[in-house]
Amino acid sequence: MADTTVQWDTQGAAQGAAPSQRRRTPPGPAGLPIVGIGPEIRRDPLAYLTSLAQRCGDVVHLNLGRQRVFLLNHPNHVAHVLQANYRNYRKSDFYDKVRPTFGDGLVTSEGDFWRRQRKLAQPAFHRERIEALAKVMTDATGEMLRRWESTAAQDAAGGATLDITTEMFRLTLDIVLRSLFGADLRDDFPKVAQSVATMLEISERRMWAFVDLQDHLPTRNYWRTRHAVRTLDEVVYRIIAERRRSGERRDDLLGMLLEARDADTGEGMSDRQLRDEVTTLLVAGHETTANALTWIWYLLSKHPQAARQVRAEIDTVCGGRMPNAEDARALTYTKLVIQEAMRLYPPAWTISRAAIEDDEIGGYAVPAGSPVMLCPYIIHRHTDYWENPEGFDPERFLPERSVGRPKFAYFPFGGGPRICIGNSFAMMEIPLVLAMAMRAYDLHLVPGHRVEPLPAISLRPKNGMIMSVRRRAAAAKQAA
Repeated sequence: MADTTVQWDTQGAAQGAAPSQRRRTPPGPAGLPIVGIGPEIRRDPLAYLTSLAQRCGDVVHLNLGRQRVFLLNHPNHVAHVLQANYRNYRKSDFYDKVRPTFGDGLVTSEGDFWRRQRKLAQPAFHRERIEALAKVMTDATGEMLRRWESTAAQDAAGGATLDITTEMFRLTLDIVLRSLFGADLRDDFPKVAQSVATMLEISERRMWAFVDLQDHLPTRNYWRTRHAVRTLDEVVYRIIAERRRSGERRDDLLGMLLEARDADTGEGMSDRQLRDEVTTLLVAGHETTANALTWIWYLLSKHPQAARQVRAEIDTVCGGRMPNAEDARALTYTKLVIQEAMRLYPPAWTISRAAIEDDEIGGYAVPAGSPVMLCPYIIHRHTDYWENPEGFDPERFLPERSVGRPKFAYFPFGGGPRICIGNSFAMMEIPLVLAMAMRAYDLHLVPGHRVEPLPAISLRPKNGMIMSVRRRAAAAKQAA
């Protein structure tokens, strides 16, 4: 294919442009007629966008046919959009595509309604509330490890394996369901899991669709989505109704959301608002964490010295007892590994916004309505802030090595007022899962298994993560 990239000078304007027009439009590829660079991005989004950032600099103009997008690749630009001038940036058109499916939860809602909902939901995610859920996390992880027993026995005899991606998705969904509803939802789990998987799959298809007619034509995916939403709604509304009838107060997340009251009006959330927040937490609260855990297992398998150091820390901090919230905080090297894994493979690999009014970023005019793309995957590799950016080096997050690094050089949970409300939940859940699993098992990537990141709604392995699961000798002896 012929090179369709326009040549740009160091000022960012096309060569030959009049001086008065310089810096009006950032550098970027011209692309093809009508579709722009859409086909190039779809072919390999991570490699293509990374190469553009390297060639064009910290502000890149992306011609996507019907849209002109600004790719922002500098921590200061991220800080401007997510924090300093966040009121001028709304969620982009992609969120409009998924709103009919997921509703007006914290991820999709805007303006005053979002601020009210965030204020109502925030107390449920205070540290002491999250720490009270540690046992929920360890109970669910314990059940998973018991399921692994037969797999580990087969592996010792000749090589049984697990897709760790699937295992982590199942575990984190189980944890978020228990955290939300408290009660045993064993009978509902299969249909809830299938509904959530369908909603995610079709949302991912819509994300990359050049023309999206999902809400206008009765296609197969339209009916699949409706069935998935209806099935999940039946479960969620049933539990909300049962809880309201009983008047029972519980310490799970749903109980906290039911008790939340607007400080000005005294009103709580309607059933619809509760449904939207619960659905958002179900989806956003398990998929990103599952992917983070999957990439951590991969990196520990590729870096056995780091795995030994994590395991030694777990043995020292937790000993032979069940880990708790205090232990999760004490696993300092483990946290470095988690941070480094989320630098290399941030589950939320891209964040998109759209300007409400005209703005200026990096010296370039950003017209009202323009979408902007913030890509943690790219900025986490910015050579001005990360030495050997493709290398695995957990100790780069030590305080003495982080001096001078801008806050938004690393933003796996977003930032500003709309920072992920569940970040504390995830950062307690992940070390607890690692502590329990690594104490009992060794996980190793199956030789020859191709690992390739797939940038969908979140960043996951395209072909799963097939790993052998072997019982640790010390753990087996202790169990005996």
